[in-house]
Amino acid sequence: MATSLTAAVSLPSSKSSSSSTSALSSRTSSIFSDRISFPKNSAYTGGISISNNAVTITSQVTTTEAAPVKVEKISKKDDEGIVVNKFKPKNPYIGRCLLNTKITGDDAPGETWHMVFTTEGEVPYREGQSIGIIPEGVDKNGKPHKLRLYSIASSAIGDFGDSKTVSLCVKRLVYTNDQGEEVKGVCSNFLCDLKPGSEVTITGPIGKEMLMPKDPNATIIMLGTGTGIAPFRSFLWKMFFEKHENYKFNGLAWLFLGVPTSSSLLYKEEFELMKEKAPENFRLDFAVSREQTNDKGEKMYIQTRMAQYAEELWELLKKDNTFVYMCGLKGMEKGIDDIMVSLAAKDGIDWLEYKRTLKKAEQWNVEVY
Repeated sequence: MATSLTAAVSLPSSKSSSSSTSALSSRTSSIFSDRISFPKNSAYTGGISISNNAVTITSQVTTTEAAPVKVEKISKKDDEGIVVNKFKPKNPYIGRCLLNTKITGDDAPGETWHMVFTTEGEVPYREGQSIGIIPEGVDKNGKPHKLRLYSIASSAIGDFGDSKTVSLCVKRLVYTNDQGEEVKGVCSNFLCDLKPGSEVTITGPIGKEMLMPKDPNATIIMLGTGTGIAPFRSFLWKMFFEKHENYKFNGLAWLFLGVPTSSSLLYKEEFELMKEKAPENFRLDFAVSREQTNDKGEKMYIQTRMAQYAEELWELLKKDNTFVYMCGLKGMEKGIDDIMVSLAAKDGIDWLEYKRTLKKAEQWNVEVY
């Protein structure tokens, strides 16, 4: 059963399309949660149009009931349709900023922004891939800045469902060096300061390490810190907000997100909506290190939260349709290894050797920095 929904949002009058577009700078999740109610066992498809100072969001919610389909385990990288390095630094794609909005609270330690760029379908990426951004200007030697890589935060069809945009989740880098001088990250500040309508130089897409498994019945465990949430947002939108003829997720998605404060939780409303929509298929656990502790009074880092489910996670990791994805700060990898070493030892298994087996089977996927 399909139900079409249309939401019209009025914009203030303006003298340019750029300022009209600027009025769109509210999170996509807020638009959905305010305007559209998703029934259980349903999926979202939609698009957006702008005319006469009004934004029209058109969506279709399709209710489906389907038995799980068993599929053969196939390499996620074995797909001729995956595009890599279509655009390179010498021949980049010039997109345009459509939306750019801060998604952390004013009291959060640092700013994180969600931004959407137009691609007109010319940058055909998959969930889990990255793009490169070349910031404007030149470096201290007078040469063009080198590209920086960012994990894509939108599904393959983009936040507006028309396959013509790509989204990023970027934290503004600002720090004090040894000389006591404030230093601003070149590319992150360039991106966080972008105004709607501004041009942005894009390369890629790149990467196959973080691609989603092909099995729609898989268990997918996602471990993210901060902006490491980006590829997992892309996964989860495909799983729970979209309708695809050749993919319906019937497995278990389990997200662990670690941040310093509750005001740093990224896309919280979106994830809670997904959980409400598919409680049997989506589990959600936050680790807020500066506000939460475990029973021993220890700070709640992502590995601390995982330790509370250690036995259950280990049982899942012994199954051949469980896939683990890790994205974010490199430090969390050791903490997770420490948990698994003792659990594996109880079964007479060498964890590090077992992890190598999981990697070879594409069941342990890591992108840390």
